[in-house]
Amino acid sequence: MCHYCGCRETPLIKEFIAEHESVTDTAGDALRALDQGDRALAGELVVRMERELGAHWQGEEAGLFAVMSGDPEYAGYIDALVREHRELAAFLGRVDLGRTEDVVRLRAAVDELHHHIAKEEDGLFPASLTALSGDEWDLSMAAWRTAHPDAPGDLGRR
Repeated sequence: MCHYCGCRETPLIKEFIAEHESVTDTAGDALRALDQGDRALAGELVVRMERELGAHWQGEEAGLFAVMSGDPEYAGYIDALVREHRELAAFLGRVDLGRTEDVVRLRAAVDELHHHIAKEEDGLFPASLTALSGDEWDLSMAAWRTAHPDAPGDLGRR
């Protein structure tokens, strides 16, 4: 992970990264629960992942992604990220942990999620520092707030 450009200190990006860490922790817990034979706990954790990712993706897509996709330099990259969001959402919405093939697919999906996050954190987020104007940051932060109506305080609270 890059720690050089300073994007991690930007309140919105800091929130996105904290959400990435939370969902990957939850995903790891789900896989460990499966390894221990606790399918019920794993199922609860997958539902939590789905819920966390839904709000996270809404904040990203309606804000930062929408603003940055207006630039042809980033549009294709963002389209691919959104496609990955949709694919994972569809899978999480129908996963059956009683099916061996779905458990195998969940493990692969968690691995793919780590790669997806790297594309955002090591590619798109650093690019946002130079790509966005003040008004575009405001729009992006407003979209995050809309996606997280119950979040206490304001961005940068972490």
